[in-house]
Amino acid sequence: MGQIPQNVSINCPLEICPCQSTRTLFVEAFLQNNRLDHVSQVMGYHPSYLDNFLKTQNFILRGDGPLPYDYRHYIAIMAAGRHQCSYLIQLQKQEFLVQGGDQSWLKGLHCIPQKLRNLYDINKILAHRPWLLNKSHIEKLTKGKDSWSLAEVVHAIVILTHFHSLCSFVFPCGVNQELDQAGGYRYPETLQMLNNPGGNSVAAATGVSKKSSDPKDIPIPNDTRPTAGKILNGGRLNNFINKIGVADWTSGRTQNQSPPSPTEPEVGISTLMQRMKTLSEQTQECTPVELAKRFENVETQSAELGAVGPEPQGTPADIGIFIEDTQFIYQDFAKRDEHQSIPTFRVQDYSWDDHAYSLVNRLYNDVGNLLDDKFKTAYNLTYYTMGGRTDVDTSRFRRAIWNYIQCLLGIRHDDYDYGEINQLLEKSLKTFIKSACCYPECVTKKDYLKVLREFKHSEKVHVNLMVLEARMQAELLYALRTVNRYMTN
Repeated sequence: MGQIPQNVSINCPLEICPCQSTRTLFVEAFLQNNRLDHVSQVMGYHPSYLDNFLKTQNFILRGDGPLPYDYRHYIAIMAAGRHQCSYLIQLQKQEFLVQGGDQSWLKGLHCIPQKLRNLYDINKILAHRPWLLNKSHIEKLTKGKDSWSLAEVVHAIVILTHFHSLCSFVFPCGVNQELDQAGGYRYPETLQMLNNPGGNSVAAATGVSKKSSDPKDIPIPNDTRPTAGKILNGGRLNNFINKIGVADWTSGRTQNQSPPSPTEPEVGISTLMQRMKTLSEQTQECTPVELAKRFENVETQSAELGAVGPEPQGTPADIGIFIEDTQFIYQDFAKRDEHQSIPTFRVQDYSWDDHAYSLVNRLYNDVGNLLDDKFKTAYNLTYYTMGGRTDVDTSRFRRAIWNYIQCLLGIRHDDYDYGEINQLLEKSLKTFIKSACCYPECVTKKDYLKVLREFKHSEKVHVNLMVLEARMQAELLYALRTVNRYMTN
């Protein structure tokens, strides 16, 4: 599993890593967004992943692409709305206005152009039941009045899946609101810093001007947030990023393990390592029939697991205006109403490597390269540690998590023995993963602390990164397969 580099204090995951690569990435995140947002700080545990994440997010929101910049951020708002993620909605509302978006659109979906409204069915289906997507949804967008080009459709799909899956990271990690958002924590030292005079744009600090067609820098309303000019002038970025953080993310704990829960016994790391060793020594191969049966068993068992917590009580008015059909939520694939007409998605028939990767690259610049790097980094990331143990091969544990997430969405890897999932993922962890993937709005920091209690925070963040990426890949597989069918039939 992932672990923060050894020369970093592990007492607080929000301390800025002294290694140059992480510090450079934090500066890059700050210059991109005019803030070092809390998501980037938590992802900073894993610099190689954060690098890929920042490149991808910057490209789909600010790079070359068929969609106008204001459309991109409004689509992000629509996506985050499906999981009532106020953190992401607020950030994207700010950027929408920065890119010249019509402020009246922020009054709700009833105020947006019909072209954007036509995207909403695909938004809700991909967010909750991606197996329901079919050619008619693509045809509805690409024909008639207010039509979309296929390149625009694919760009929109990438943004939707990015922000759906990002909700599955924000909630399970317990990320708090930013300092300038409602409910955000304010540090006295930071408030003092915010009041210092200085430059007010990245261009002023760096001497780099932007073309009028480029996405605009994020402004500082009423000069209440620090800009690159303020922070970089005088070399105070390091001081600033050491002052801000996700408030109370570790509840002031001085140990890296989560608190024990006497009512919920958990399989220890020693037992887990022994199980991985036993599985690696097995030489008997299962027949295809047996492998299919084991997949169906895991799929059926997952349907019996509920969310870790209750659904949010009511939808706040400022979020509800971006949501339609609130009753449309995740349904267990094993219990789907269309059981006969919608079979299991078999990766051997349509995979990311062999099919989806090339299609998305062809229709939307080279975004497939960025997505591929991000998927592979999250999946292969390892420091050969697990809790306090070193020299541990965690590949089986990582693969079990990834494949379990995609199993929840009806995707089967034919060459995988799903019996390993029940060996390596105990019920409490499977419940947490299912909730993070399918009902992220129900997950809180308390749920995060209850699972994987012997693991370091950095390792638990890695688990959440795999939820993010495995879910995004699953949504993209369904969407791109549907686009391909529309193009070829």
